[in-house]
Amino acid sequence: MTTTSEQPTVIEEESLDRRPGRWIGHWAPEDPAFWQRTGRGVARRNLIWSIFAEHIGFSVWLLWSIVVVRLGDSGWQLTTSQALWLTAVPSGVGALLRLPYTFAVPVFGGRNWTVISALLLIVPCAGLAWAVEHPEIGFVSLLLIAATAGFGGGNFASSMANISFFYPEREKGWALGLNAAGGNIGVAVVQFVVPQVIVLGGGLALARAGLMYIPLAVIAAVCAYLFMDNLVEAKADVRPVWSSLRHRDTWIMSLLYIGTFGSFIGYSAAFPTLLNSVFGRPDVALAWAFLGAGVGSLCRPFGGRLSDVVGGARVTVASFVLMAVGALGALWSVEQRNMGLFFVAFLLLFVATGVGNGSTYRMISRIFQIKGEERGGAPEVMLAMRRQAAGALGIISAVGAFGGFLVPICYAWARSTYGGIQPALRFYVGFFLVLLVVTWAAYLRPGSRMARAGV
Repeated sequence: MTTTSEQPTVIEEESLDRRPGRWIGHWAPEDPAFWQRTGRGVARRNLIWSIFAEHIGFSVWLLWSIVVVRLGDSGWQLTTSQALWLTAVPSGVGALLRLPYTFAVPVFGGRNWTVISALLLIVPCAGLAWAVEHPEIGFVSLLLIAATAGFGGGNFASSMANISFFYPEREKGWALGLNAAGGNIGVAVVQFVVPQVIVLGGGLALARAGLMYIPLAVIAAVCAYLFMDNLVEAKADVRPVWSSLRHRDTWIMSLLYIGTFGSFIGYSAAFPTLLNSVFGRPDVALAWAFLGAGVGSLCRPFGGRLSDVVGGARVTVASFVLMAVGALGALWSVEQRNMGLFFVAFLLLFVATGVGNGSTYRMISRIFQIKGEERGGAPEVMLAMRRQAAGALGIISAVGAFGGFLVPICYAWARSTYGGIQPALRFYVGFFLVLLVVTWAAYLRPGSRMARAGV
């Protein structure tokens, strides 16, 4: 009995080829026997703790989106444009950091980098806790401190690149969707929880918004250290990342991801400020703005799962149609001064961006799989393409995240130049329609190789 009961464990350890530092030397998720016997359980454990760490990172990244609504109560006197800059700069810095964070996975290992990146979140949390209570430091200093929140935005690229190695191609849409959604929903959580925390005990203390996340960042680092793994397969040189830049599809998907994820993070950052500045309702902004990011996050894995079934390109086209409709609804509501319709239109935008986030990410891995099959499909070729796909995920997420910087800046420009946000909304309608055409031409046009392969 003893031999029988211990045999599966022995098989598992041998098949994994465990090495010091929680490195796994053999990983074959495309092998059905390996996946059922060993791979699925290990991948699920890494996914769970990756989601937790990424969730904390996203929360820290978007802390300023809700804090700016109450800065006036702490002695800060900011214009609407300055408030939007405070929400935009962390998004821009997070986008820039996604490039080095992508390279960090092959250099350090996914588990090791998750520990480091979680500990880095202490910096923006402590900085926010101090800065909000010292208005004498001035706006420029406040903006520089807010920029450090971009550390939380970088986490996404390394997390997604790492998890992409753990799952077989047939399950990547759902797995990456769950990983991303767990992080994305951190935006909704921070926008819901922070207003409650800063008024605990009847007094206003914005510093609590930063202090509450310091222990959570430490917990995320400890859990990653104890429970996650590094994959030797992902511990490659950085050349596959550079190689991914040579593919035209990497840049097309970067553009599409600006429209999906860039819109999601940009609208999440700007939504509370817009409710306050356009309609003069800070109470609504503090109490209900979290719903936008919440529904967008929850829709992301379903966008990935639907793409697994019908193809990511079809789902992406549908999401751009819904985004254009949502932007049109928001435009009409601003012109009619109808806050209820404005709120509903933005919820539709968030749903569409969430679905589009899942579908575009599913398209990336499928595109590189097709490229590998076209080159013969040999194991070494498919491994090289998986590595390039992981690099492309990071590059695309970095470029796409710049949308999170551009959206609030576009609103700030429209507000300061024209006195309203209508020009920005008109631009978004046209932009989404252009992306719809690009998606169709590149991946759905009859006769194209990507359309035949069902991207």
